[in-house]
Amino acid sequence: MNSLWVSVLAGAIGMGYFIYGKRQAKYVPMIAGVLLCVYPYFVESMLALSLIGLVLIAAPFLIDY
Repeated sequence: MNSLWVSVLAGAIGMGYFIYGKRQAKYVPMIAGVLLCVYPYFVESMLALSLIGLVLIAAPFLIDY
């Protein structure tokens, strides 16, 4: 049940990142947004879901292109 909520939250944040990246013509938020929407389909572990999600959420702030 927890993985469902993490997946929904990651998808919502990913959609926001994608829209922001598309409007601002920035590739890092756009790619992070797509990955945030897609990665929960391939990862089953709750720990891995959380860690990958945190890395992808932080990526646009750490990588500036």
